[in-house]
Amino acid sequence: MAEEAALELEDSVKPKSKKKLIIFGVGGVVLLIVIAITAWMLLGSDEAAESTSAVEGAATEQAARTGEAYYAAMPRPFLFNLSDNGRTRLVEIKVQLMVRGNDDDTLIRKHIPLIEDALLTTFSGADIQKLSSPAGKDELRQLALRNVQNTLQPVTGRTVVEKVLFTGFVMQ
Repeated sequence: MAEEAALELEDSVKPKSKKKLIIFGVGGVVLLIVIAITAWMLLGSDEAAESTSAVEGAATEQAARTGEAYYAAMPRPFLFNLSDNGRTRLVEIKVQLMVRGNDDDTLIRKHIPLIEDALLTTFSGADIQKLSSPAGKDELRQLALRNVQNTLQPVTGRTVVEKVLFTGFVMQ
């Protein structure tokens, strides 16, 4: 009799478990489909907005590049130490930034501390062997330009600096 009661309990439990499994499985599939459709809708609209803003940004940047060139000198030279096979070398770099138009010149002067931070971070990570060659200096100049542009882009909303120029370079 106890065996019959146990069999009846097992039989009654199994169908409910299968029903729950089927319900959760179907619910999970529906949830995944909803998430996929939502993601597709959101990402699809962002791509269209990004392409439109990229075209507008390029037109604005091109208009800014046609203005008169202004050169903004950093107020202080950059002094930093670099290690060279256990020997410390002192490097001093004087920098000027080329911008287009009086508005960009004013904007650069407003953000000098931010620019100095980006340049010092770039310069202090340089390799002493690369700085010994003209190609290495040019590579550092291009890296400095990209870092300054990437630093200013979120703040100003556009590319302001056109060139980073080394007006003095001393390595001891």
